Amino acid sequence: MSVLDILHSRAQPVQSILVVCMGNICRSPTAEAVFRHRAEALGLSLHIDSAGTIAYHAGEAPDPRSQSAGEARGYDFSGMTARQILRADLNRFDLVLAADQQNLADIKRLAKGDINAHIGLILDSLGEGAMEVPDPYYGGNRGFEQVLDLVERAADGWLEAIRHRR
Repeated sequence: MSVLDILHSRAQPVQSILVVCMGNICRSPTAEAVFRHRAEALGLSLHIDSAGTIAYHAGEAPDPRSQSAGEARGYDFSGMTARQILRADLNRFDLVLAADQQNLADIKRLAKGDINAHIGLILDSLGEGAMEVPDPYYGGNRGFEQVLDLVERAADGWLEAIRHRR
């Protein structure tokens, strides 16, 4: 199913996006910052947040390497702190986008019963199959740049589709 199909299958336009990774300190805060910045540039008023599937880093700021790479490209990480996804988020957000297949499976386990959100992968907007945003935590600085490259492309795809749906 294409991104446009996903958005057209919803009765209401997308107003909110939650991006999710494991710890909510690298990939999902990066995605939150990118989606916010690019949505604002398109004149879209969206509620955008991030969370992790585990609570290990709850209350922590994004990884300094994520912040450094993102800030070098003009993204704002101020005020972000890690938190764990809650089942209530699946009714508060229209789109819940996971960084990888394991995060997606964890979210789907949480989603038992009727929920509001469409659950998918951040990179679904690229239309290239089940791609994942790689976790840069244990790698070098290049991994954080790769995350930004992928998330920027994905955000542009999602946000353009949202803009055309309105």
